[in-house]
Amino acid sequence: MLDPRVVVVGGGVNGLSIARAMSERGLKRVIVLERDTLASGGSGKSSGIVRCHYGVSLLAALAWRSLPLFEELADEAGFHQVGYLLAVGAGNELSLRANVQMQQELGIDVEEITVDHACRMWPYIRTDDLCAAAFEPRGGHADASLLTQHFSRRARAAGAQIRQQAAVRRVLTVGDRVVGVEMSSGERIDADIVVIAAGWWTAELVVELEIDIPLKAFRVGMMVMQTGCESGRLPVLSDLASLQYARPEGDGRIVIGNSDHSDPLYVDPDDYRDRMTERELDRAAGKITHRFTGFPDASVSHTYAGCYDITPDWNPVIDQVGIHGLFVATGFSGHGFKISPAVGDLMADLVLEGGSRDPSVVASDFRLSRFAEGNLLRSTHPYVGAGEMR
Repeated sequence: MLDPRVVVVGGGVNGLSIARAMSERGLKRVIVLERDTLASGGSGKSSGIVRCHYGVSLLAALAWRSLPLFEELADEAGFHQVGYLLAVGAGNELSLRANVQMQQELGIDVEEITVDHACRMWPYIRTDDLCAAAFEPRGGHADASLLTQHFSRRARAAGAQIRQQAAVRRVLTVGDRVVGVEMSSGERIDADIVVIAAGWWTAELVVELEIDIPLKAFRVGMMVMQTGCESGRLPVLSDLASLQYARPEGDGRIVIGNSDHSDPLYVDPDDYRDRMTERELDRAAGKITHRFTGFPDASVSHTYAGCYDITPDWNPVIDQVGIHGLFVATGFSGHGFKISPAVGDLMADLVLEGGSRDPSVVASDFRLSRFAEGNLLRSTHPYVGAGEMR
């Protein structure tokens, strides 16, 4: 097919990255349909951490492929290259060393450092229960909404159309082939290829096609804390001993997030509490007071909450599914922002080439059928208590 008509459903960071990649690869009839406004779903609530530290080598490779764009964009994507520091407690030292070795074999700039060194980077933390640490000097944090806007500008410049307030009701098929989508307004848009990157709503859009994508909306709460000291140049800290993370905001503020997902709260992504509960605040306070002992005048500024679109193995589905011409990119489980540049390129490969052009990215690992096969994508060296996110 020389000039296929392409519909991308979802105007988040990955949907726009996909539209950008396909348009820049020469597809001239690409249209993005967003039910609300750009980055209004999971992308807008992202904590924006940029790291390559994963136990799943495929995720690490995608994050590494994505990093140069963050460095190139810098302020345009709100990227602060303050580094990414990971610290673990007893029982996780061997996993850290094995994962660092795997990442180094991929070419990732990461090294194991001493706990004393970690303490010098983060002088406000208690370290007596930390046993090992690793540092990525090229990591940091960025702004998912700004990156989404960057992808939208590039997609438009390459000829794509982007429509907001354009909700899709269903995917249209004839036989075993996709032929377009029907809007909630009743409008029909014809297409030869439909890519659904609509977060939690992806599963709903394919269920009447008898395609089962096992997705849940997992609510996560975050706290913005005033520390009473300068925090802007602190590295992002992933504390896998207390199961929390801290991202510097500048002006003495840090964002604290939870890395303990042993007691999940599944919600309706269209109707959930957007602030931390009292129970969540109590749990967070205990971990914060344990770890961050050096803040002179700490107080809570405000809290908020978002959702992860999670799969059973906490890894995405990036695949052609069931119907010829129907692709999905969903279930990113909190990983999507930092790998979004590479996700766009991978989906363009799948659509145009039938597979990944990058030998380090085995696209079949993200196949939907792995769940029915019982062949889940797992870390070879998981961290006790935080295997899902690492």
